[in-house]
Parts: sequence; structure tokens; C-alpha cells
Amino acid sequence: MRSRANMACVLKIALAALCAAPPAGALDITLPAETASFKASNLPGYPLVQQNCLVCHSAQYVQFQPPSSPRGYWEATVRKMKKTFGAQFADEDVAAMVDYLVKTYGAERVAAGEVGASTAYARR
Repeated sequence: MRSRANMACVLKIALAALCAAPPAGALDITLPAETASFKASNLPGYPLVQQNCLVCHSAQYVQFQPPSSPRGYWEATVRKMKKTFGAQFADEDVAAMVDYLVKTYGAERVAAGEVGASTAYARR
């Protein structure tokens, strides 16, 4: 009997504490504008990456991947985003997205002043 009385007392104290607490209001947070963007390209995967990848993460996620990443790495990453994390894009889009990513951020990129490690080694 005594434990039942103690329990009732504890519940009354807890209820009083909850009632005395100020009501929780919505917190309004204004985030700064996104400053990272994907590198523009004429490759068919560019608009697909913009459309599908930015839904879940910023372009910086891609920009900080190892620049020597081969095609297999990018394909595994894109498939992981779809299968494991539930990204909503068509299976047919994977090849174009991977092509853009590996040629823009990975081992197959070729731009002014950028040379892949194997090409630089061959010049020596």
C-alpha cells in the first residue's frame, strides 16, 4: 500500500513540474544560402546530379571525395545512395551520373591544369 501512495505522490509531482514548465515553441532558424555547387558540364549526368543529389546533401559532399577515385568507386557510391539511403532516381540514370562524377571529380577528370596521376607519371 505504501508503495502505491509513494507512486501517486511521484506522479503528482511530475505532473506539477510538467504543468509549470513553459510551453515549447517552434524554433525559427535561418540558414545561410548554399555556397557550394556542382561544376557545370555538358555531360548528361550534370542535371541529373543537380536534381537528385542535392535533395539529400550539399555539393561539398562530392567535392571532398578523393580526386583519384576511379569509376568503380563512384558507381558504388551512387548505388549506395539509392539502395542504402533510398535516393529516388531511376536505375537508368546511374550510368550518366557516374560518368559526370568520375569525369568531373574523379580519376577521369581532365581540365586545364589538372592531370591524373598516371598521366603525370608518364610524362617524366
